Amino acid sequence: MQFEIDNIYHIYNQGNNKQKIFHSDENYLYFLKLYRKFVLPHSDLLAYCLMPNHFHFLVNTNSQSTKIRKVGSLNLSELSNGIRMLLSSYSLAINKQEKSTGSQFRQKTQAKLLKIEEFNYPYMCFQYIHQNPLRAGLVKQMEDWKYSSFNDYIKIRNGNLCNQILAKNLIGFDESNFLKESYSLIDNEKISKIFNN
Repeated sequence: MQFEIDNIYHIYNQGNNKQKIFHSDENYLYFLKLYRKFVLPHSDLLAYCLMPNHFHFLVNTNSQSTKIRKVGSLNLSELSNGIRMLLSSYSLAINKQEKSTGSQFRQKTQAKLLKIEEFNYPYMCFQYIHQNPLRAGLVKQMEDWKYSSFNDYIKIRNGNLCNQILAKNLIGFDESNFLKESYSLIDNEKISKIFNN
């Protein structure tokens, strides 16, 4: 994964063969704890959603993100290495829990650079990430899904994983209409641009 400073990226991956990667509340919380340890020091998190078999992070890179670290024979950015450590540490823990072996995740984590251009892709991705559990039929309201940053933004939980001030400045959502805007459907064609821009 290549990263440039001061850009917004949509980072996502899913379980091998779309298998479940989170089996309990504790698994979701442990994954976020590992994210805080390995990834958060190297970028600003703007939004996230953990789903039973995949995850989404919306991050903004900073000077720490692109610093190079030697890992064996590889030269990796701090952010890439942080993601590698997150996934490998989590896989080890889940393999122990589930008495399994191998990586829990697809081999390549995706990191899509989001540009404003014609549509505000960062804003659409921000909304899409929060809408994921609703679109998947896991909940009737986004507020009911505990494993996303949505409840932090609507102030029913006091989470501090996301840099909400930076998110507001970069993405430009309207705080007074946040809840209403969050439930606005995003056109499927525009959603495809989040993944294929």
